[in-house]
Amino acid sequence: MRFDLNWVRKLRGFAWVGLIAATVSARAQQSVPVPQTDPNALPGQGAQVHTGHASGIDVSTRMRALLADHEYFKLADGLDQLPPEQAQLYRGVLANRDNDPKKSIEILEPLIEKVSASGDREQEKLLRKTLAEDYAREGDLLKAAKAYEVFSGRFWGKLSESEQDEMELPLRLLPLAVDNPVMTVEPCEPFSMQVSKNALGLTDVPVFVDAHPHRWMLDPTAPFNLISRSVAREVGLKVSDASATVNTLTGKPMTVHATLIPRITIGGRLTLRNLTAFVFEDKDYFDAQGVLGFPAVSALGSLTITGNATIEVHPGKDLDADARNAGGARFFLDGEQLIVALGPTGSERMFAVDAGGQQSYLTSRYYSEHSKSFGGKPELFTVPGAEKVPPQPAYTAETLPLLVGGTRVDAHFLQVLTAPLGQAAIDDVYGVLGVDWLDQLGSYTFDYRTMRFRVKNRE
Repeated sequence: MRFDLNWVRKLRGFAWVGLIAATVSARAQQSVPVPQTDPNALPGQGAQVHTGHASGIDVSTRMRALLADHEYFKLADGLDQLPPEQAQLYRGVLANRDNDPKKSIEILEPLIEKVSASGDREQEKLLRKTLAEDYAREGDLLKAAKAYEVFSGRFWGKLSESEQDEMELPLRLLPLAVDNPVMTVEPCEPFSMQVSKNALGLTDVPVFVDAHPHRWMLDPTAPFNLISRSVAREVGLKVSDASATVNTLTGKPMTVHATLIPRITIGGRLTLRNLTAFVFEDKDYFDAQGVLGFPAVSALGSLTITGNATIEVHPGKDLDADARNAGGARFFLDGEQLIVALGPTGSERMFAVDAGGQQSYLTSRYYSEHSKSFGGKPELFTVPGAEKVPPQPAYTAETLPLLVGGTRVDAHFLQVLTAPLGQAAIDDVYGVLGVDWLDQLGSYTFDYRTMRFRVKNRE
């Protein structure tokens, strides 16, 4: 099957980081070590934090800026300064970022009529978009489809190009599956499963689709579950007559259908019932039978990817003392990104972790705090996944110590952008950490029960 990279990237569009970023491209040659006064300090500790706001502005505007900059801890600390209804809005948004859609819905739904009638379009936009994401994560696809449709109808002309791209997939795909029931999970004990790497260096896991064995790509943060047309046909799944046409980044139209998988078992242990998946044509994907995205992976509870081709799974929401006290760095789900807070408590910096992106790099936000550490002429660097942006000037950070919870991990030879790209998803974080960084670890854990990201160095 032919590999259409742009189709894969487009499927990342509306949700939680994703499938495959661009392959490694032009590497800048200027190599400059990054000095640190504290070997365990995250870059930028003690420096002025960019929050996108200036002194003297009103509290509401400041809170909005903090949210845009992913400064969730500061936002939570400032809720008491807001009027009750604004505080309620941001509490709901923070619950969404903390992957608690049920709580977020309970907080936000009572605000819809009043916020809509207030005339504050920015607050209404934030409220409706958050609720649409909540419904999708809860598996209520009918409510999610309606919420995205209403959001689009009220705000489409006010959305940026990137925001419109973000809306395209839920607007077009969710209506195909509105009649599907909510997925359920059959409880099981913790287990381990052997996995393998595919040709792209990403993880394939063993699954049984109605007792038919397959290997599906694992993406902890992809928005949808996917299945190839040939596998759907082999298993005997009913594929929707209705379809949606999605435009890739190159403008090539792709046709997608929907299906419902009555039973799928991951690793021979964890069984999911009524799994919604979107059907892609085999010619449009690279050697993939299917993809387990966020709706399926979050059901695993906590998954630890180790260096010996093993994934350890701890399903279920009940936490024992070890799980509650396991530490690690907080992570958040923010639209298209999985955001991890790295560094000492109180001085965290927000990075995006892309478990499918093949190259790590630092952004202009990092550079603005460390520009004095770099000298000479920067080289041009092609930013992974940003095809519409020309190559950007960048330096190389030779060694960057990152503090993940209480564990220091050194990253090496990261490209450092010197100027903003004009894309908020990149400009508002300090860097993007991809597979090249994750693969140097002894293991890493996404614990969706505690929203903690943990790592271990290789011994």
